[in-house]
Amino acid sequence: MQTTEAAARRHFRSKVDSIRPTYGFDDVSLAPGTETVDPNDVRLAQDFCGIQLAIPVLAAAMDAVVDSRSAGVLAGLGGLAVLNLEGVQARYEDPEPVLERIATARDDEIQAVLADAYAAPIRDELIGRRIAEIHAAGAKAAVSATPGAARRFGRACAEHGAALFLVQSQVSSARHLASEYEPLSLAEFTRFMPIPVAVGNTTNAEAAFALMEQGAAAVFVGVGPGAACTTREVLGIGVPQVTAVSDVAAARDAYFAETGRWIPVVADGGMKKGGDIAKAIAAGADAVMLGSPLARAEEAPGRGTNWGMAAPSPVLPRGTRIMVGTIGPMERILFGPSHVTDGTENLMGALRQSMAALGARTLREMQQVEIVYAPSVATEGKSWQLRGR
Repeated sequence: MQTTEAAARRHFRSKVDSIRPTYGFDDVSLAPGTETVDPNDVRLAQDFCGIQLAIPVLAAAMDAVVDSRSAGVLAGLGGLAVLNLEGVQARYEDPEPVLERIATARDDEIQAVLADAYAAPIRDELIGRRIAEIHAAGAKAAVSATPGAARRFGRACAEHGAALFLVQSQVSSARHLASEYEPLSLAEFTRFMPIPVAVGNTTNAEAAFALMEQGAAAVFVGVGPGAACTTREVLGIGVPQVTAVSDVAAARDAYFAETGRWIPVVADGGMKKGGDIAKAIAAGADAVMLGSPLARAEEAPGRGTNWGMAAPSPVLPRGTRIMVGTIGPMERILFGPSHVTDGTENLMGALRQSMAALGARTLREMQQVEIVYAPSVATEGKSWQLRGR
């Protein structure tokens, strides 16, 4: 009897009992409110870490997306490109043959080609040269490195005139433990650096708040959503972007309430359409970082391909080369005129129209619009459009 009573009182806790729902771009929609505004009255400009942006777009620190030429083109359009300091631009005096080899390699040999291309050592003198080339192209120089390389390159980049340094890793945390080397102290690094230091990537509100406390000038959000990234499949890690951005934006808002200091949040990855960008801003992002959408530009160095920067690992690649095609100039991708109806061109025009229809004059106002759970929003009433796909 006692055993029966004890069994009746016994409670088993399963981890799945507390699984919270999370949302990606295809799970939600933006709900119109009581006001609309003229699209010409919508402002997309902002001060991003001391850099004036006319549009909330950063080009991802990927070798297929950013070189000095594409950085200059994007700057002319109002955005900012981020150069990867551990990519081919810093390993080869002339990276063009390497880029050509990666773009044209067969699928069954691409991982070996990537591993070989990134086996060449990084040459410090090339970093200063690339920054000078970006300046010559008419752009501010933003650069990116992993935490292990940040100390090596940070001061030199600042001395060469870089305007922003992004410490970017697969998953950024406020406290990193390691037994075989001394981890980077973000608090010390931000004090040491004479230019703003942004940090990524995270999906966690508490981690983001701690990064802000340690001096991060901006926080990048996204683990595994990129089209060329396979982190979610290989490592099983990631949080859908709408939830991840919203969580980190909540940390930003709390930090602003406590300190009066606004730390921009950047949605990094997972966006290919204008509607995705609108949802990212509505979720709380101040800007978006685009990889594959910009890799499709004529000016992109990837020649119609893109690849994840973790792909060069010979033992556990967490990115893959994808064929994105070359569809036209970067200006058309961002500002049109669009030649397609799927939302992948004229991205800024779509963002502007979305904000206007939702009554948002500024990016801050767009962050206040209502988001609704709407898993059928892409298919409702679209049977003829979807037929044959």
